[in-house]
Amino acid sequence: MQLFTFGLNHQTAPLAVREQLAFNVETMDVALRDLVGNGAAKEATILSTCNRTEIYCSTNEPVQAVNWLAAYHHLPANDVEPYIYRLPQEQAVKHAFRVASGLDSMVLGEPQILGQMKQAVRQAEQAGTMGFLLHKLFQRTFSVAKDVRTQTEIGANLVSMAAAAVKLAERIYPSISEQRVLFIGAGEMIELNAVHFAARNPKHITVANRTLERAETLARRINGHAVTLTELPEQLAEHDIIVTCTASTLPILGKGMVERALKARKHRPLFIVDLAVPRDVEKEVSELSDVFLYTVDDLSEVVRDGLDARQGAVKEAEVIIDSGVNEFVHWMESRGVVPTIRALRDHAERQRRGEMEKALRALAKGENAEKVLENLSSALTNKFLHSPTQALNQATAAERDHLLETVQRIYRLHDTE
Repeated sequence: MQLFTFGLNHQTAPLAVREQLAFNVETMDVALRDLVGNGAAKEATILSTCNRTEIYCSTNEPVQAVNWLAAYHHLPANDVEPYIYRLPQEQAVKHAFRVASGLDSMVLGEPQILGQMKQAVRQAEQAGTMGFLLHKLFQRTFSVAKDVRTQTEIGANLVSMAAAAVKLAERIYPSISEQRVLFIGAGEMIELNAVHFAARNPKHITVANRTLERAETLARRINGHAVTLTELPEQLAEHDIIVTCTASTLPILGKGMVERALKARKHRPLFIVDLAVPRDVEKEVSELSDVFLYTVDDLSEVVRDGLDARQGAVKEAEVIIDSGVNEFVHWMESRGVVPTIRALRDHAERQRRGEMEKALRALAKGENAEKVLENLSSALTNKFLHSPTQALNQATAAERDHLLETVQRIYRLHDTE
């Protein structure tokens, strides 16, 4: 089995492709069991966020594993192929370390991805698809990410997605304190955005969620009002800024709903940030006048602010990551000799047990104990040395020098003659 990572992200695939290959949190365990159950992988973890869908696995069939991704989403393999990256062994290790450390994110150094990766690991554990190799990989991944966070300034001058959304809103509205803000969803991304917008003291804040209880919990934190998703058609017209990020597989805001809201607003501007993958807002909404619609990909220019100030930290982080990669790769390579070591020990144990049984039978017959022990030790010595001695005697001229050096190293012999 080899470590293998494949997937697509904001650098290799547009949003329209990423949303087709995203995994729903509620059905993640089904996907994981399907991947492992059909023999494409022995172990598997799926990381699915707004910017990436990646599968970390242990497999002897990397092609089959990659083909599974398209098949699971009922997409032609040829449509997915151009956007997929494949990372075997050492490359997979380095990629995991860079992702967890925030070096592969749209927002350089952002900390949210680490939490998302830990959640992906928990889901794999619950699904029963987290084996020994991946457990070790992610254990080391989180350790390296911690080192990067504590030993470098990678998170300094960080412009988060939430801060970028506020900046964009301030380009449309001179003062957010005069606007009414609606948050759709109550997950971590919405919480981050809610905190940033609430700091601008908007005129009114509403949180809409599928379950009213979660909406009320977030609303209390930001001094807002909670509603359910069924109330969205009426709520849209009452708000100027809308930030949405749910786990819905289908759009929540359709073109018709937004058109009716604009009509009720007498075409006052409507600012919408859709951070969901798959998207919560139908793409046709962007065609409407008086609507400013931004997706996660549209925020990329804004989040590049402060990037130059962190380039030195990136170099420091890469050094830490490379060191961690070398250590983990060495560990993986050392695991390759384990089957041989186990077989060698089993072979020696069988020989020991056979000679021990002979010795016990001899003692039972009343033979001299000292003689029995002498025979036991002599027999074991002969058996243990038989194979290497025979190999040396039968070695060809071409292989003899190498074999001699190997035997001398194994038994720590120092031939002074």
